[in-house]
Amino acid sequence: MKVIIGAVVVVLAVVVLALTRTSSPEPQRGGGGSRPADRGAAMRLPVDGIVLQPQVLDNKVYSTGNIMAAEEVELRSEVSGKITQISFREGSHVAKGDLLVKINDSELRAQLQRAMSQKTLVEEKEFRQRKLREINAISQEQYDETRTALAAVTADMSLLKAQLLKTEIRAPFEGIVGLRFVSEGSYVTPTTLVARMQDIRSVKIDFAIPEKYASKVAKGNNVRFSVEGLGEQFTGHIYAIEPKIDPSTRTLRLRATAVNQKERILPGSFTKVEVLLNEEKSALLVPTHALIPELGGQTVFVSRGGLAHVVKVETGIRTEGMVQILGGLQPLDTLITTGLLQLRHGSPVTVRLED
Repeated sequence: MKVIIGAVVVVLAVVVLALTRTSSPEPQRGGGGSRPADRGAAMRLPVDGIVLQPQVLDNKVYSTGNIMAAEEVELRSEVSGKITQISFREGSHVAKGDLLVKINDSELRAQLQRAMSQKTLVEEKEFRQRKLREINAISQEQYDETRTALAAVTADMSLLKAQLLKTEIRAPFEGIVGLRFVSEGSYVTPTTLVARMQDIRSVKIDFAIPEKYASKVAKGNNVRFSVEGLGEQFTGHIYAIEPKIDPSTRTLRLRATAVNQKERILPGSFTKVEVLLNEEKSALLVPTHALIPELGGQTVFVSRGGLAHVVKVETGIRTEGMVQILGGLQPLDTLITTGLLQLRHGSPVTVRLED
């Protein structure tokens, strides 16, 4: 009897255990209790993004350059000699043709005086022989020798006068003479720098742009530029374009000019230049921080079907904070703008569209 009771107890225990296992939910792997769909959503990386729309773009190119004087020259003597007179003040305005420096010319003047005396004698001789030749009192050969002598003396005088002009340094244009490097009594040669002179009533802006914009610039295009320390923007226009791309920098050199009101802009200054080109009616613009530089170009991440895709793009004009996309993207593409360091091609993402 006891054996029968014990068997019944064992059977009941087995039945209870089976019922307990059947009614208990199966535990999830990893200790979680969420469904597979919930796990997929949790694995998606939350990112921000924007839907690309065509925009109006002021077609501008940004560059840097240098300010140059409208005219600039180094004042040097054409002849060697001692300075006898300095007629300008440092930093002063001078007019075209003003005498700036005089070199000792006493020897040349003495030679010119002697040549003038010789010319007077030869002219008198030529006059007498011309009268004698008219009555055949002398030969044509004798008269020709006298005429040749007169021509030689005249040429000598012209040479001496030209040399005398070289003893004067005159202003080649209206402008400002800078600091001088000589004094009265100094001995100068053609290699001696006397001073520098500049015309800054207008200035030139020398700069370069990437070669891909070469076909979009032309003489007359307006530019805006700023100079450190002046706190304002100035305007000018392009007047000259180098007819060659620089093979070492792949850039095109341009030169603009602008009126220099009150001569505030100084040559040699560093300048930031903004070249105004044609307006783009339907440009695709992306934030600069969305671009990922790589060897051979730049890429971005776009969201397609809930997955991140790497797309290689061709860039164009850069504005402050934005870059024009010329190829690789289309309107209505969803561009990913955050979480770029964590993304890989094919990563699942959840995109929150920016306003």
